[in-house]
Amino acid sequence: MNYYLRSLKLEPLYHLNTSISYLKGVGPSRADLLKTELGIHTFGDLVNFFPNRYIDRTQFLKINQLQENTSEIQIVGKITAIKTVQQKRGSRLIATFADDTGTIELVWFRGAKWIKESLKVNISYVIFGKTNFFNRQFTMPHPEMELVSAYQKKMQISMQPVYPSTEKLTNKGVTNRVVSTMIQSLFEELKGTFKETLSSSILTKQKLIAKNEALLNIHFPKSQELLTKAQNRLKFEELFFIQLQLIRKKIVRKIKIKGFIFKKVGVNFNNFYKNKLPFDLTNAQKNVLKEIRKDIGSNAQMNRLLQGDVGSGKTIVALLTMLIALDNGYQAAFMAPTEILAIQHYNSLVELLNGMNISVKLLTGSVKAKERRILHKQLESGELNILIGTHALIEDKVKFKNLGIAIIDEQHRFGVAQRSKLWEKNKLPPHILVMTATPIPRTLAMSVYGDLDISVINELPPDRKEVKTAHRYDANRLSVFKFLKDEIAKGRQIYIVYPLINESEAMDYKDLMDGYESISREFQKPTYQISILHGKMKSADKEYEMQRFINGETQIMVATTVIEVGVNIPNASVMVIESAERFGLSQLHQLRGRVGRGAAQSFCVLMTSFKLSSDAKVRLNTMVGTSDGFKIAEVDLKLRGPGNLLGTQQSGVLDLKIADIVKDAELLKSARAIAIELLTSDPTLKAPENSLIKIAYQEVSKNSTIWSNIS
Repeated sequence: MNYYLRSLKLEPLYHLNTSISYLKGVGPSRADLLKTELGIHTFGDLVNFFPNRYIDRTQFLKINQLQENTSEIQIVGKITAIKTVQQKRGSRLIATFADDTGTIELVWFRGAKWIKESLKVNISYVIFGKTNFFNRQFTMPHPEMELVSAYQKKMQISMQPVYPSTEKLTNKGVTNRVVSTMIQSLFEELKGTFKETLSSSILTKQKLIAKNEALLNIHFPKSQELLTKAQNRLKFEELFFIQLQLIRKKIVRKIKIKGFIFKKVGVNFNNFYKNKLPFDLTNAQKNVLKEIRKDIGSNAQMNRLLQGDVGSGKTIVALLTMLIALDNGYQAAFMAPTEILAIQHYNSLVELLNGMNISVKLLTGSVKAKERRILHKQLESGELNILIGTHALIEDKVKFKNLGIAIIDEQHRFGVAQRSKLWEKNKLPPHILVMTATPIPRTLAMSVYGDLDISVINELPPDRKEVKTAHRYDANRLSVFKFLKDEIAKGRQIYIVYPLINESEAMDYKDLMDGYESISREFQKPTYQISILHGKMKSADKEYEMQRFINGETQIMVATTVIEVGVNIPNASVMVIESAERFGLSQLHQLRGRVGRGAAQSFCVLMTSFKLSSDAKVRLNTMVGTSDGFKIAEVDLKLRGPGNLLGTQQSGVLDLKIADIVKDAELLKSARAIAIELLTSDPTLKAPENSLIKIAYQEVSKNSTIWSNIS
């Protein structure tokens, strides 16, 4: 690439912030397309628009060498004839293309008029595209075409980059070749002067090539070796700056955001720990409590994520933490994502604290106005110690006298704005403990929750038996029913969960109401009693049905995933999941966690049809093969990717351009380790050798979607 070498010393006329509309070959209409379809607004956006694969363009085939299964190929030849064929809608253009061995038809279904005007007969072209074979004739629809004379003048590369595209771009003539030409123009305009963003010590330590060389070889690779080096360099850089932001935010938060200092562990904690604790804490629970006590005993605000598999005892850790807050004269809030879970936590804590002089109240959307007014007064006066509830806790009317700690259960179900409202309840922000029973793979935790301190409860109480899991097909339903009747005869209770509330024409799956009717026919009154629970029911009806099941008045609970989180009924020993192929791994694992909470052996039965996708088979085999939530989460991450795993609310942080946190896990670990090492030695990036990193960091931070304050 001679122009690149020749012009290194020249100042470019444009810079990375220049609007894409100023690039040669773009113009206003194409610029609008690039903005809406690909999010490309500037020169910088285009240079960081990376190919997603590469094609070997060194090979040329003769027409008589084409095979029926030939995919993308290129041929040199001439157009010998052109014709237009009328269709029901518009017309299609057909050109006969020939070399010295035969002919092939080139076909265009769109833009026939302007394409016909641009084609030249008996002039040598290089054509590239996919071939079809029909009626003993090879055709190439919508080929990429270039005059041989123009092709020979271009920079020749062995691997052709293929860029992400959309149907609209293709229809408007913005083909892969057009995008590639735009990027070549961009390199010419910018004269190859891309600023380095990493220090020489990091480049040496990680054996990374320079930024200039990496960008050139990601778009125009001279060899497979240089392409690999370019990808490695750009992936590392992307992951490094994400980690730098997360870790620096964590350091700044600990320095700048002061928290309440809980100096003592007093009467409430000690009384409960010695006299009320229903079981001995596991070593993992004790370690987590030590980490929490260290946080809340310092003058920095705690912002900790507590991960613990279903049934690992997170709620007891949360309660003990709240009791420390009470011992130091502060109030505590406990926020849950659903009313059922909030009620469950409330009942559980009231029972655990029975006999202690601690005021605990529940606030959900169903609490009547008169009760709310009393509750608000008690909260503002400090008479109320612990408030448990749903998002009703973050309403403006809810004011605490001195909120010391806020605990958020199943935190991924709340939006960032919802969670951050808890901060506004005090002049000083309360300590924050966010909990999840959805195990988060280590790479995802490092990428998304990297600014949080993370604690893990990685062992279950010793009396907990592993839930036995089996996969059964619909054809085995009668034997499954017999098994359920045998369990009920032992005094056990059953959950049967369906993925849909109403019948869906688009999906051939068992729905809740149909399921309820078939279960009612098989398990008839008065021998059997059945409860039903779903999200469209009124709160009072939900509570009534749940209470009947808790009291043992019904043996079977037919439900949707409304019971996925938090429902704790020790006597329920069997979870049947209908159309289990419809559920994600995380959901299946959460549902299985609803059983196995008592002393009896528990079971999970995954019911499916015979028709299963390969991903569904992997999910089902994983569930049968392990009960380790972290192993399940790793498989889930590989199957679904981080965006789907996090959901739309939280996936923005991982809109990665080139790196992949699953495939590039080792690179992520290296990037995080180096970011920690760098910020430990130079927290403000003042050192001269880190000046390039500081400039790049400031630029990246401007456009960052990484959340602030609370993760």
